[in-house]
Amino acid sequence: MQIKVYEHECKYYETDQMGVVHHSNYIRFMEEARIDFLDQIGFPMDVIEAGGVVSPVVGINCQYKNMSYFKDILCIKVFIKEYSGVRFSIGYEMADKKTGQLRAVGESSHCFLTKDGKIVMLKKVMPELDLTFREFAKAEK
Repeated sequence: MQIKVYEHECKYYETDQMGVVHHSNYIRFMEEARIDFLDQIGFPMDVIEAGGVVSPVVGINCQYKNMSYFKDILCIKVFIKEYSGVRFSIGYEMADKKTGQLRAVGESSHCFLTKDGKIVMLKKVMPELDLTFREFAKAEK
């Protein structure tokens, strides 16, 4: 399955007084792209949660390479870096649509929990999603 790159047009309110997109917004862009990725693979977050599973962020990082500005369109590539059945990491590459210039790279780490906070093996509760994650993680290696 080919995943379409997520596009985000930088909004005015996301910029600082210098007209540069504020660094904190890249974390939001990563979440938007992650939710879009889940939609594309057929497992929207609301479906996962309806199945009794939540997936909190347990770690996040972002390295800023170049500045983004109001009205820039960022193309955000999302890929599964690691997957264990209980934990996973997603990688992000954010590049300017016009120039291809890399603006930021990031990674978010997550786990799977029941709604009452107990760790869950995805294979046991959502075997189709487990298989899909395994396929995408293997494709990245």
